[in-house]
Amino acid sequence: MRQLKQQRAVETREAILLAAAAVFDECGYAGASIHRILERSGATSGALYFHFRSKEGLARAVMQAQPRTIVPLLTSEGLQRLVDTTMIWSHLLQTDTLLRAGVRLTTEQSAFGMEGAATPYQEWAAIMEECLLVAVERGELQAGVDPKELAELVVETCTGMQLFSAAASGRADLPQRAVRMWKLLLPGVAVPALAVRITIDPERGKAAVYGSLPDASST
Repeated sequence: MRQLKQQRAVETREAILLAAAAVFDECGYAGASIHRILERSGATSGALYFHFRSKEGLARAVMQAQPRTIVPLLTSEGLQRLVDTTMIWSHLLQTDTLLRAGVRLTTEQSAFGMEGAATPYQEWAAIMEECLLVAVERGELQAGVDPKELAELVVETCTGMQLFSAAASGRADLPQRAVRMWKLLLPGVAVPALAVRITIDPERGKAAVYGSLPDASST
């Protein structure tokens, strides 16, 4: 019985989180109402406030959920893993409501005075830095390339790139922009022998989502 209650609680929390993501994606933080989120989720107000306490708490949970839409799909290591992260990200921003809402809230949050506005960016930078630390161990980076600095640069570039793409094409061209970023960036950070072997292909983003991403860890 206890396990059943725990499972129901997990399912209820997930339903509220996904409903909130859909509403935040459609309306932004200011336009989203608890009433609309409850309507979308079918949950009670008591359940919502038990799990999240406030609309801001919900927004933070949506922002924190961004990595779970991408990291479990990755099969490669090192620098290829970092490239694949951005390929999957650029594809899912067109299709995944949870990721798209998280990105929108991350961009909007400072306008509403939320504390820790840099946290989602720092979390992504830490994930990317892990890829690059492995790349260092594998001898994939040129001498003098700092993993932390490069990780932050990729986050900064992707942040601006998705905003530009959203305005220019509704993000339809985001995968191609991500490819262009790496074609410009890789020659300056990867050892020459690896730079020509890294796969920079937006189709890898689609393949990962549909469970057919090949293991590129040997590249």
